[in-house]
Amino acid sequence: MTAELSDALVFFGATGDLAYKKIFPALQAMARRGHLEVPVVGVGRGGWNLERLRARVRDSLEHHGGGVDPGAWDKLSSLLRHVDGDYAEPATFDRLRQALGPAQRPLHYLAIPPSMFPTVVGGLARAGCTQRARVVVEKPFGRNLSSALALNRALLEAFQEPAIFRIDHFLGKEPVQNLIYFRFSNPFLEPIWNQAFVESVQVTMAETLGIEGRGRLYEETGAIRDVIQNHMLQVIACLAMEVPSSTDPEALRDEKSRLLQAIAPLEPANVVRGQFRGYRDEPAVAPDSRVETFTAARLQIDNARWAGVPFHVRAGKALAATCTEVLVALKAPVRSAFGEPLSGPGRANYLRFRLGPDVAIAMGVRSKVHGEAMVGRDVELLAAQSGGDAMDPYERLLHDAMKGDAALFAREDAVEAAWRVVEPVLGNTAPPLEYQRGTWGPAEADGLIAGSGGWRAPGLAGLEP
Repeated sequence: MTAELSDALVFFGATGDLAYKKIFPALQAMARRGHLEVPVVGVGRGGWNLERLRARVRDSLEHHGGGVDPGAWDKLSSLLRHVDGDYAEPATFDRLRQALGPAQRPLHYLAIPPSMFPTVVGGLARAGCTQRARVVVEKPFGRNLSSALALNRALLEAFQEPAIFRIDHFLGKEPVQNLIYFRFSNPFLEPIWNQAFVESVQVTMAETLGIEGRGRLYEETGAIRDVIQNHMLQVIACLAMEVPSSTDPEALRDEKSRLLQAIAPLEPANVVRGQFRGYRDEPAVAPDSRVETFTAARLQIDNARWAGVPFHVRAGKALAATCTEVLVALKAPVRSAFGEPLSGPGRANYLRFRLGPDVAIAMGVRSKVHGEAMVGRDVELLAAQSGGDAMDPYERLLHDAMKGDAALFAREDAVEAAWRVVEPVLGNTAPPLEYQRGTWGPAEADGLIAGSGGWRAPGLAGLEP
Protein backbone atom coordinates (compact mmCIF):
# COMPACT_ATOMS: atom_id res chain seq x y z
CA MET A 1 0.00 0.00 0.00
CA THR A 2 1.33 3.44 -0.90
CA ALA A 3 2.11 5.62 2.12
CA GLU A 4 0.16 8.83 2.53
CA LEU A 5 1.98 12.03 1.63
CA SER A 6 2.52 14.46 4.50
CA ASP A 7 0.17 17.42 4.14
CA ALA A 8 2.33 19.94 6.04
CA LEU A 9 5.97 20.41 7.00
CA VAL A 10 6.82 21.79 10.43
CA PHE A 11 10.41 22.55 11.37
CA PHE A 12 11.41 23.39 14.91
CA GLY A 13 14.54 25.50 15.19
CA ALA A 14 13.53 27.97 12.47
CA THR A 15 16.05 30.54 13.73
CA GLY A 16 18.92 28.04 13.98
CA ASP A 17 22.04 27.32 11.96
CA LEU A 18 20.85 24.00 10.48
CA ALA A 19 17.71 25.59 9.05
CA TYR A 20 19.72 28.50 7.66
CA LYS A 21 22.43 26.42 5.97
CA LYS A 22 20.61 23.25 4.95
CA ILE A 23 16.82 23.21 5.33
CA PHE A 24 15.90 26.47 3.61
CA PRO A 25 18.02 25.69 0.48
CA ALA A 26 16.48 22.21 0.38
CA LEU A 27 12.99 23.70 0.50
CA GLN A 28 13.72 26.00 -2.44
CA ALA A 29 15.05 23.04 -4.43
CA MET A 30 11.91 21.04 -3.61
CA ALA A 31 9.73 23.94 -4.74
CA ARG A 32 11.71 24.21 -7.97
CA ARG A 33 11.07 20.52 -8.76
CA GLY A 34 7.39 20.72 -7.85
CA HIS A 35 7.88 18.60 -4.73
CA LEU A 36 6.58 21.19 -2.26
CA GLU A 37 2.86 21.94 -2.30
CA VAL A 38 2.02 22.00 1.42
CA PRO A 39 2.23 24.60 4.22
CA VAL A 40 5.72 25.03 5.68
CA VAL A 41 5.55 26.13 9.32
CA GLY A 42 8.66 27.42 11.06
CA VAL A 43 8.60 27.25 14.87
CA GLY A 44 11.19 29.14 16.89
CA ARG A 45 11.92 31.30 19.89
CA GLY A 46 13.06 34.90 19.78
CA GLY A 47 10.09 37.11 18.98
CA TRP A 48 10.19 36.61 15.22
CA ASN A 49 7.27 37.14 12.86
CA LEU A 50 6.54 35.81 9.37
CA GLU A 51 8.23 38.68 7.57
CA ARG A 52 11.43 38.22 9.55
CA LEU A 53 11.37 34.50 8.79
CA ARG A 54 10.94 35.21 5.08
CA ALA A 55 13.90 37.58 5.21
CA ARG A 56 15.98 34.91 6.94
CA VAL A 57 15.03 32.31 4.33
CA ARG A 58 15.88 34.64 1.46
CA ASP A 59 19.26 35.47 3.00
CA SER A 60 19.90 31.73 3.40
CA LEU A 61 19.17 31.11 -0.28
CA GLU A 62 21.53 33.86 -1.35
CA HIS A 63 24.41 32.50 0.73
CA HIS A 64 23.80 28.72 0.77
CA GLY A 65 21.19 27.93 -1.87
CA GLY A 66 22.96 29.01 -5.02
CA GLY A 67 20.92 32.20 -5.19
CA VAL A 68 17.21 33.00 -5.17
CA ASP A 69 15.21 31.26 -7.88
CA PRO A 70 12.32 33.72 -8.53
CA GLY A 71 9.70 31.10 -9.35
CA ALA A 72 10.68 28.71 -6.57
CA TRP A 73 10.99 31.59 -4.09
CA ASP A 74 7.50 32.84 -4.87
CA LYS A 75 6.15 29.34 -4.28
CA LEU A 76 8.10 28.79 -1.05
CA SER A 77 7.28 32.25 0.28
CA SER A 78 3.57 31.68 -0.25
CA LEU A 79 3.72 28.43 1.72
CA LEU A 80 5.64 29.79 4.71
CA ARG A 81 3.96 30.14 8.10
CA HIS A 82 5.51 31.08 11.43
CA VAL A 83 4.83 30.24 15.06
CA ASP A 84 6.83 31.99 17.77
CA GLY A 85 6.98 30.74 21.31
CA ASP A 86 8.75 28.83 24.05
CA TYR A 87 8.82 25.07 23.54
CA ALA A 88 8.00 24.59 27.24
CA GLU A 89 4.69 26.47 26.93
CA PRO A 90 1.58 24.54 25.82
CA ALA A 91 0.26 27.69 24.15
CA THR A 92 3.06 27.44 21.55
CA PHE A 93 1.71 24.09 20.37
CA ASP A 94 -1.87 25.32 20.42
CA ARG A 95 -0.81 28.08 18.01
CA LEU A 96 0.96 25.48 15.89
CA ARG A 97 -2.24 23.42 15.67
CA GLN A 98 -4.07 26.53 14.50
CA ALA A 99 -1.35 27.35 11.94
CA LEU A 100 -1.65 23.83 10.50
CA GLY A 101 -5.29 24.47 9.64
CA PRO A 102 -6.89 21.37 8.10
CA ALA A 103 -3.60 19.45 7.87
CA GLN A 104 -3.77 16.11 9.68
CA ARG A 105 -0.54 14.39 8.54
CA PRO A 106 2.29 16.84 9.25
CA LEU A 107 5.98 15.99 9.10
CA HIS A 108 7.73 17.47 12.15
CA TYR A 109 11.45 18.19 11.69
CA LEU A 110 13.25 18.58 15.04
CA ALA A 111 16.25 20.75 14.08
CA ILE A 112 16.88 21.36 17.77
CA PRO A 113 19.19 19.89 20.45
CA PRO A 114 18.22 16.32 21.45
CA SER A 115 17.75 17.50 25.04
CA MET A 116 14.64 19.34 23.83
CA PHE A 117 13.08 16.34 22.07
CA PRO A 118 11.00 15.08 25.06
CA THR A 119 9.61 18.58 25.68
CA VAL A 120 8.66 19.15 22.04
CA VAL A 121 7.29 15.65 21.50
CA GLY A 122 5.17 15.98 24.63
CA GLY A 123 3.87 19.37 23.49
CA LEU A 124 2.97 18.01 20.06
CA ALA A 125 1.07 15.10 21.60
CA ARG A 126 -0.90 17.30 23.99
CA ALA A 127 -1.93 19.58 21.12
CA GLY A 128 -3.12 16.69 18.94
CA CYS A 129 -0.34 17.05 16.36
CA THR A 130 1.02 13.48 16.37
CA GLN A 131 -1.77 10.99 15.57
CA ARG A 132 -0.99 10.55 11.86
CA ALA A 133 2.20 12.58 11.83
CA ARG A 134 5.84 11.73 11.14
CA VAL A 135 8.93 13.09 12.87
CA VAL A 136 12.49 13.68 11.61
CA VAL A 137 15.41 13.82 14.05
CA GLU A 138 19.05 14.68 13.31
CA LYS A 139 22.17 12.66 14.08
CA PRO A 140 23.92 12.04 16.38
CA PHE A 141 21.12 10.02 17.95
CA GLY A 142 22.35 10.36 21.51
CA ARG A 143 25.88 10.51 22.91
CA ASN A 144 26.20 6.82 23.74
CA LEU A 145 24.06 3.70 23.82
CA SER A 146 22.16 4.55 27.00
CA SER A 147 21.26 8.07 25.83
CA ALA A 148 20.21 6.72 22.42
CA LEU A 149 17.85 4.29 24.16
CA ALA A 150 16.42 7.09 26.31
CA LEU A 151 15.96 9.32 23.26
CA ASN A 152 14.13 6.55 21.45
CA ARG A 153 11.81 5.96 24.41
CA ALA A 154 10.88 9.66 24.35
CA LEU A 155 10.06 9.52 20.64
CA LEU A 156 8.02 6.32 20.99
CA GLU A 157 5.76 7.98 23.56
CA ALA A 158 4.11 9.88 20.70
CA PHE A 159 5.20 8.21 17.44
CA GLN A 160 5.36 4.63 16.22
CA GLU A 161 8.70 3.39 14.83
CA PRO A 162 7.58 3.57 11.14
CA ALA A 163 6.82 7.27 11.66
CA ILE A 164 10.29 8.10 13.06
CA PHE A 165 12.89 9.20 10.47
CA ARG A 166 16.45 9.44 11.81
CA ILE A 167 18.23 11.58 9.27
CA ASP A 168 21.89 11.09 8.44
CA HIS A 169 22.49 13.33 5.42
CA PHE A 170 25.35 11.08 4.31
CA LEU A 171 22.83 8.40 3.35
CA GLY A 172 21.16 10.86 0.99
CA LYS A 173 24.30 11.38 -1.08
CA GLU A 174 24.11 9.97 -4.58
CA PRO A 175 27.58 8.31 -4.43
CA VAL A 176 26.71 6.52 -1.17
CA GLN A 177 23.53 5.14 -2.71
CA ASN A 178 25.58 4.09 -5.71
CA LEU A 179 27.71 1.86 -3.47
CA ILE A 180 24.63 -0.30 -3.01
CA TYR A 181 23.52 -0.07 -6.62
CA PHE A 182 26.97 -0.87 -8.00
CA ARG A 183 27.35 -3.88 -5.73
CA PHE A 184 24.04 -5.55 -6.49
CA SER A 185 23.69 -4.60 -10.17
CA ASN A 186 27.05 -6.00 -11.31
CA PRO A 187 27.12 -9.80 -10.86
CA PHE A 188 30.86 -10.05 -11.58
CA LEU A 189 31.46 -8.64 -8.08
CA GLU A 190 29.64 -11.27 -6.04
CA PRO A 191 32.14 -14.15 -6.49
CA ILE A 192 35.03 -11.96 -5.28
CA TRP A 193 33.20 -9.87 -2.65
CA ASN A 194 34.30 -11.94 0.33
CA GLN A 195 37.22 -12.98 2.52
CA ALA A 196 38.61 -15.36 -0.12
CA PHE A 197 39.49 -12.50 -2.47
CA VAL A 198 39.42 -9.25 -0.47
CA GLU A 199 42.63 -8.44 1.39
CA SER A 200 41.44 -5.33 3.24
CA VAL A 201 39.13 -2.33 3.05
CA GLN A 202 40.00 1.32 3.72
CA VAL A 203 37.56 4.17 4.22
CA THR A 204 38.90 7.72 4.46
CA MET A 205 36.82 10.79 5.31
CA ALA A 206 39.11 13.82 5.41
CA GLU A 207 38.68 17.59 5.60
CA THR A 208 41.29 20.30 5.20
CA LEU A 209 39.14 22.62 7.32
CA GLY A 210 39.41 22.72 11.09
CA ILE A 211 36.37 23.26 13.29
CA GLU A 212 35.63 26.74 11.88
CA GLY A 213 34.47 28.39 15.09
CA ARG A 214 32.35 25.44 16.22
CA GLY A 215 34.47 24.71 19.26
CA ARG A 216 31.59 24.47 21.70
CA LEU A 217 29.79 21.90 19.56
CA TYR A 218 32.91 19.89 18.77
CA GLU A 219 33.93 19.73 22.42
CA GLU A 220 30.71 17.78 22.99
CA THR A 221 31.20 15.37 20.10
CA GLY A 222 34.67 14.66 18.75
CA ALA A 223 35.43 12.64 15.64
CA ILE A 224 34.11 9.31 16.92
CA ARG A 225 30.64 10.64 17.70
CA ASP A 226 30.65 13.11 14.81
CA VAL A 227 31.40 10.78 11.90
CA ILE A 228 32.65 7.30 12.90
CA GLN A 229 29.52 6.11 14.73
CA ASN A 230 27.21 7.23 11.94
CA HIS A 231 28.66 8.20 8.53
CA MET A 232 31.53 5.74 8.38
CA LEU A 233 29.74 2.75 9.83
CA GLN A 234 26.89 3.38 7.40
CA VAL A 235 29.35 3.35 4.50
CA ILE A 236 30.73 0.02 5.73
CA ALA A 237 27.17 -1.32 5.95
CA CYS A 238 26.54 -0.33 2.32
CA LEU A 239 29.79 -2.00 1.26
CA ALA A 240 29.51 -5.22 3.20
CA MET A 241 25.84 -6.10 3.75
CA GLU A 242 24.06 -9.00 2.06
CA VAL A 243 21.64 -8.47 -0.82
CA PRO A 244 18.19 -7.39 0.42
CA SER A 245 15.43 -9.97 0.01
CA SER A 246 13.13 -7.50 -1.77
CA THR A 247 12.78 -3.88 -2.86
CA ASP A 248 10.86 -3.05 0.30
CA PRO A 249 12.76 -0.32 2.23
CA GLU A 250 12.63 -2.46 5.37
CA ALA A 251 14.48 -5.28 3.60
CA LEU A 252 17.36 -2.91 2.89
CA ARG A 253 17.36 -1.67 6.47
CA ASP A 254 17.23 -5.26 7.75
CA GLU A 255 20.50 -6.07 5.98
CA LYS A 256 22.23 -2.91 7.15
CA SER A 257 21.23 -3.67 10.71
CA ARG A 258 22.47 -7.29 10.49
CA LEU A 259 25.81 -6.11 9.17
CA LEU A 260 26.25 -3.49 11.90
CA GLN A 261 25.35 -6.07 14.54
CA ALA A 262 28.10 -8.32 13.15
CA ILE A 263 30.84 -5.71 13.65
CA ALA A 264 32.85 -6.51 16.77
CA PRO A 265 33.01 -3.75 19.41
CA LEU A 266 36.14 -1.66 19.05
CA GLU A 267 39.10 -2.44 21.25
CA PRO A 268 41.21 0.50 22.49
CA ALA A 269 44.33 -1.10 21.00
CA ASN A 270 42.74 -0.83 17.55
CA VAL A 271 41.99 2.89 17.77
CA VAL A 272 44.29 5.91 17.35
CA ARG A 273 42.96 9.31 18.40
CA GLY A 274 44.57 12.56 17.31
CA GLN A 275 44.14 16.31 17.75
CA PHE A 276 45.49 18.89 15.31
CA ARG A 277 47.96 21.40 16.65
CA GLY A 278 46.13 24.64 17.40
CA TYR A 279 42.77 23.05 18.25
CA ARG A 280 43.07 24.10 21.89
CA ASP A 281 43.49 27.73 20.80
CA GLU A 282 40.05 27.74 19.17
CA PRO A 283 37.24 29.73 20.84
CA ALA A 284 35.18 27.71 23.36
CA VAL A 285 37.76 24.87 23.41
CA ALA A 286 39.23 23.89 26.77
CA PRO A 287 42.97 24.66 27.08
CA ASP A 288 43.55 21.04 28.14
CA SER A 289 40.95 19.51 25.81
CA ARG A 290 41.24 15.78 25.19
CA VAL A 291 38.65 15.71 22.41
CA GLU A 292 39.85 13.98 19.25
CA THR A 293 39.72 15.72 15.88
CA PHE A 294 41.09 12.60 14.15
CA THR A 295 40.34 8.91 14.60
CA ALA A 296 41.71 5.85 12.86
CA ALA A 297 40.37 2.41 13.71
CA ARG A 298 40.59 -1.21 12.65
CA LEU A 299 37.25 -3.04 12.57
CA GLN A 300 36.37 -6.71 12.18
CA ILE A 301 33.10 -8.13 10.86
CA ASP A 302 32.25 -11.44 12.48
CA ASN A 303 30.37 -13.24 9.74
CA ALA A 304 31.17 -15.87 7.11
CA ARG A 305 31.64 -13.42 4.24
CA TRP A 306 34.12 -11.09 5.94
CA ALA A 307 35.85 -13.15 8.64
CA GLY A 308 39.50 -12.13 8.86
CA VAL A 309 39.23 -9.10 6.55
CA PRO A 310 40.36 -5.89 8.31
CA PHE A 311 38.20 -2.81 7.69
CA HIS A 312 40.24 0.34 8.34
CA VAL A 313 38.61 3.74 8.79
CA ARG A 314 40.14 7.17 9.34
CA ALA A 315 38.45 10.53 9.64
CA GLY A 316 39.62 13.93 10.72
CA LYS A 317 39.81 17.68 10.51
CA ALA A 318 42.73 19.78 9.21
CA LEU A 319 44.08 16.93 7.09
CA ALA A 320 45.95 16.92 3.77
CA ALA A 321 42.88 16.83 1.51
CA THR A 322 39.11 17.12 1.52
CA CYS A 323 37.71 13.84 0.26
CA THR A 324 35.75 10.73 1.13
CA GLU A 325 36.96 7.55 -0.48
CA VAL A 326 36.67 3.77 -0.18
CA LEU A 327 39.42 1.40 -1.31
CA VAL A 328 38.74 -2.34 -1.52
CA ALA A 329 42.11 -4.06 -1.96
CA LEU A 330 41.99 -7.54 -3.48
CA LYS A 331 44.47 -10.29 -2.73
CA ALA A 332 47.59 -10.65 -4.87
CA PRO A 333 47.98 -13.62 -7.25
CA VAL A 334 49.30 -16.76 -5.60
CA ARG A 335 52.08 -16.94 -8.21
CA SER A 336 53.39 -14.78 -11.04
CA ALA A 337 53.37 -16.12 -14.58
CA PHE A 338 56.00 -13.55 -15.59
CA GLY A 339 58.48 -13.61 -12.72
CA GLU A 340 57.37 -10.26 -11.29
CA PRO A 341 57.29 -9.67 -7.52
CA LEU A 342 53.95 -10.55 -5.93
CA SER A 343 54.15 -7.84 -3.28
CA GLY A 344 54.53 -4.09 -3.34
CA PRO A 345 52.37 -1.18 -4.50
CA GLY A 346 50.10 -2.00 -7.42
CA ARG A 347 50.74 -5.75 -7.44
CA ALA A 348 47.12 -6.49 -6.49
CA ASN A 349 43.88 -5.27 -7.98
CA TYR A 350 41.58 -2.88 -6.18
CA LEU A 351 38.26 -1.09 -6.49
CA ARG A 352 38.10 2.59 -5.60
CA PHE A 353 34.92 4.49 -4.82
CA ARG A 354 35.37 8.27 -4.56
CA LEU A 355 32.33 9.60 -2.70
CA GLY A 356 33.19 13.29 -2.64
CA PRO A 357 33.72 16.07 -3.40
CA ASP A 358 34.12 14.65 -6.92
CA VAL A 359 32.71 11.23 -7.72
CA ALA A 360 34.46 8.26 -9.32
CA ILE A 361 34.39 4.49 -9.52
CA ALA A 362 37.68 2.97 -10.61
CA MET A 363 39.53 -0.34 -10.81
CA GLY A 364 43.25 -0.83 -10.41
CA VAL A 365 44.78 -3.44 -12.70
CA ARG A 366 48.11 -4.44 -14.27
CA SER A 367 48.79 -3.89 -17.98
CA LYS A 368 51.81 -4.84 -20.11
CA VAL A 369 54.35 -2.16 -20.92
CA HIS A 370 55.09 -1.73 -24.65
CA GLY A 371 58.13 -3.67 -25.73
CA GLU A 372 59.54 -7.17 -25.95
CA ALA A 373 59.70 -7.91 -22.22
CA MET A 374 56.67 -9.28 -20.36
CA VAL A 375 56.72 -6.47 -17.80
CA GLY A 376 53.66 -4.75 -16.41
CA ARG A 377 52.67 -1.40 -15.02
CA ASP A 378 49.87 -0.19 -12.80
CA VAL A 379 46.89 1.41 -14.53
CA GLU A 380 43.51 2.54 -13.31
CA LEU A 381 40.32 1.97 -15.28
CA LEU A 382 37.85 4.76 -14.60
CA ALA A 383 34.33 3.35 -14.67
CA ALA A 384 32.38 6.50 -13.79
CA GLN A 385 33.06 10.09 -12.93
CA SER A 386 30.96 13.18 -12.34
CA GLY A 387 31.18 16.55 -10.69
CA GLY A 388 28.95 15.73 -7.74
CA ASP A 389 25.35 15.28 -6.61
CA ALA A 390 22.50 16.36 -8.86
CA MET A 391 20.24 16.52 -5.82
CA ASP A 392 21.27 17.83 -2.42
CA PRO A 393 21.00 15.16 0.29
CA TYR A 394 18.67 17.24 2.45
CA GLU A 395 16.34 17.82 -0.47
CA ARG A 396 16.23 14.10 -1.22
CA LEU A 397 15.74 13.05 2.39
CA LEU A 398 13.06 15.65 3.18
CA HIS A 399 11.10 14.60 0.11
CA ASP A 400 11.47 10.91 1.05
CA ALA A 401 10.30 11.56 4.62
CA MET A 402 7.22 13.41 3.35
CA LYS A 403 6.46 10.38 1.15
CA GLY A 404 7.02 7.98 4.05
CA ASP A 405 9.96 6.28 2.30
CA ALA A 406 12.36 5.20 5.06
CA ALA A 407 14.97 3.42 2.91
CA LEU A 408 17.66 6.10 3.40
CA PHE A 409 17.03 6.65 7.10
CA ALA A 410 18.58 4.87 10.07
CA ARG A 411 16.42 2.43 12.02
CA GLU A 412 16.67 2.21 15.80
CA ASP A 413 18.21 -1.27 15.89
CA ALA A 414 20.95 -0.11 13.50
CA VAL A 415 21.58 3.01 15.59
CA GLU A 416 21.94 0.90 18.72
CA ALA A 417 24.25 -1.55 16.94
CA ALA A 418 26.50 1.31 15.81
CA TRP A 419 26.72 2.68 19.35
CA ARG A 420 27.69 -0.77 20.63
CA VAL A 421 30.60 -0.80 18.17
CA VAL A 422 32.11 2.46 19.47
CA GLU A 423 30.95 2.29 23.10
CA PRO A 424 34.17 0.70 24.46
CA VAL A 425 36.32 3.64 23.28
CA LEU A 426 34.02 6.58 24.12
CA GLY A 427 35.35 6.91 27.66
CA ASN A 428 39.00 7.25 26.64
CA THR A 429 40.43 10.14 28.65
CA ALA A 430 44.02 9.78 27.44
CA PRO A 431 45.40 12.86 25.66
CA PRO A 432 44.98 12.49 21.89
CA LEU A 433 48.16 12.43 19.82
CA GLU A 434 49.07 15.77 18.30
CA TYR A 435 49.41 16.15 14.53
CA GLN A 436 50.26 18.99 12.21
CA ARG A 437 47.66 20.62 9.99
CA GLY A 438 47.88 19.46 6.40
CA THR A 439 49.11 15.96 7.23
CA TRP A 440 47.26 12.64 7.35
CA GLY A 441 47.05 12.61 11.13
CA PRO A 442 49.40 11.19 13.76
CA ALA A 443 52.04 8.77 12.51
CA GLU A 444 50.82 6.16 15.01
CA ALA A 445 47.77 5.59 12.77
CA ASP A 446 50.11 3.87 10.30
CA GLY A 447 50.63 1.05 12.79
CA LEU A 448 46.97 0.03 12.59
CA ILE A 449 47.27 -0.81 8.92
CA ALA A 450 50.90 -1.86 8.53
CA GLY A 451 49.95 -5.43 7.74
CA SER A 452 47.70 -4.33 4.88
CA GLY A 453 50.22 -2.28 2.95
CA GLY A 454 49.62 1.06 4.65
CA TRP A 455 47.15 3.82 4.01
CA ARG A 456 46.72 4.74 0.35
CA ALA A 457 46.49 8.39 -0.60
CA PRO A 458 42.94 9.01 -1.90
CA GLY A 459 42.90 9.21 -5.68
CA LEU A 460 46.29 7.50 -5.86
CA ALA A 461 45.28 4.06 -4.70
CA GLY A 462 47.96 2.13 -6.55
CA LEU A 463 50.78 4.41 -5.48
CA GLU A 464 52.65 5.04 -2.29
CA PRO A 465 50.86 7.44 0.14
